[in-house]
Amino acid sequence: MTITDIKIRRTYQDSRLRALVSITIDGELAIHDIKVIEGPERLFVAMPSRRDDNGVFRDIAHPITSEARQRIEGGILNAYHEHLAAQQEAGGS
Repeated sequence: MTITDIKIRRTYQDSRLRALVSITIDGELAIHDIKVIEGPERLFVAMPSRRDDNGVFRDIAHPITSEARQRIEGGILNAYHEHLAAQQEAGGS
């Protein structure tokens, strides 16, 4: 599995939700509405989910292995930090 594209769709300032992200895997599968969330100790990535009939949120798509989760989370968080740095540079010029 290779992440071939990461798009930071939107960023937020005033909530725990910091960004909405889309990724493309192997140039063939897109996953949208991945969230970057500010946790108590660090940023983390939450896969897209929806609420079931019992009010419980269930992931719509998610990595099966811990290695895949680490690749996805690491790639998304790196892209998020690069996006923020680019925004600061553009705003600081």
